[in-house]
Amino acid sequence: MRARLIAGLLALFSASAVVAADGVASFPPGDAQAGATKAAVCGACHGMDGNSADPQYPKLAGQHAAYTARHLALYKSGEREDPIMAGFASVLSEQDMLDLGAHFATLTLTPGIADDSMVAIGQRLYRGGDSARDLPACIACHGPTGEGNPLVPYPVIAGQHAAYTATMLRRYRDGAVYGDAEGSVVAMAEVAAELSDGEIEALASYLEGLHGR
Repeated sequence: MRARLIAGLLALFSASAVVAADGVASFPPGDAQAGATKAAVCGACHGMDGNSADPQYPKLAGQHAAYTARHLALYKSGEREDPIMAGFASVLSEQDMLDLGAHFATLTLTPGIADDSMVAIGQRLYRGGDSARDLPACIACHGPTGEGNPLVPYPVIAGQHAAYTATMLRRYRDGAVYGDAEGSVVAMAEVAAELSDGEIEALASYLEGLHGR
């Protein structure tokens, strides 16, 4: 599985990325101030400060700008399916998406609290994986504090609602992938396929209590 994981990660960059001679990808900058105005409608589900109260909706505060913009584009194209988000994204221009990404990136994520009974399992998987199953550690891509990497892009996952993270991991386990260039999602499907329900719940809880910046 590790070989397939690495192969999938090589296809990470979206069509919007510009890859410089040194191999570093960059995205057109958005206008955070303009994005703040455009984000007013997002507040009903995701919170006016980007920290949603309802765990079925993800927190967007502190997420990497390019990641947010990329996934808004996937909702608009239908490559990532969600009837609610498809409706909102359908009217957004590429600049709108970049502006919204820039805005949410400026907001401060409010972390939650992990269930103490799940920390040991979640921490072991996050930091060490499971060599017996050739399961890579989450830390390899998402970093020691769960902040990911904006250049790849790996998303911020620290502090996210456990219920939302668990739902996404189950979707990946069921084989959900989206976007031709989203090699990272293909990799997540490979990883999640090895996880039990209990391990998913433990990882999700551990991540909710993980503090980034």
